[in-house]
Amino acid sequence: MGKISQKTRVLMVCVGNICRSPIAEAVMDEVIIRAGLQKEWHVESAAIEGWHSGCIPDERALRVLAKHNISYIGYARVLTTEDFMKFDYIFGMDRSNLAALKRMAPHNATAKVLLLGNFGLKPDDRVIEDPYYTVGEAPFENIYQKCHIACQNFLEQARQQQIL
Repeated sequence: MGKISQKTRVLMVCVGNICRSPIAEAVMDEVIIRAGLQKEWHVESAAIEGWHSGCIPDERALRVLAKHNISYIGYARVLTTEDFMKFDYIFGMDRSNLAALKRMAPHNATAKVLLLGNFGLKPDDRVIEDPYYTVGEAPFENIYQKCHIACQNFLEQARQQQIL
């Protein structure tokens, strides 16, 4: 299965697809829209594990996105083998996600598997930690801020052909 369109396709991945990756997806979409590139880019998110398949994101994630005037309508889904051919870039949120993605990638994968935090975040701040077991919205706001910086930097570098 090859790319289904000429758009550059990005997939954000975390463990359950209800906290970090939906925030990253929504933020990347917002960055793309603000750059006027929505006809050229497509973004989705997925989970490594299927625990939350079919569920909406964590309420705290949705509240943080709403606070930044970003709406999100999506449901958790599990990463598929086809995703490694369908998407140009697949981003893990932490080193464990990245390792799992590399293990799961088929030998004929065409997607570049990368750590989202490697784009514009300081070396000791590149991991986007899982906030699922935390209390309150502050960890989700931190994820939003990190994703905003990383997504802007990724898009800028991609547009300059530095990572394509």
